[in-house]
Amino acid sequence: MTLDELTLRIAAFSEERDWEQFHSPKNLAMALSVEASEIVELFQWRTEAESHALNDETRQAVAEEIADVLIYLVRLADRLGIDPLTAAESKMVKNAAKYPAEKVWGHWEKP
Repeated sequence: MTLDELTLRIAAFSEERDWEQFHSPKNLAMALSVEASEIVELFQWRTEAESHALNDETRQAVAEEIADVLIYLVRLADRLGIDPLTAAESKMVKNAAKYPAEKVWGHWEKP
């Protein structure tokens, strides 16, 4: 499925349920934050090693929360008329200029 196809499927799903009335940018941003926090909760208190070695049940739960985040993000972008791929590409160009590899290689501090 392409991003455009996903966007259309999410819009149709919402329209079929008369949910447009609830999908203001504010509400979608709040829902997105909640879903992202649910991913965080699945990793809370795990060690670094444990976070890399999830059991099947936890891995499936993470996958479902990632799907929820993606759905809300795509819906928010659609409602605001933002192409998320174009936005991501533009941001990557800015990040490359802000964090040149030769200045940040192997450490997290900002140059």
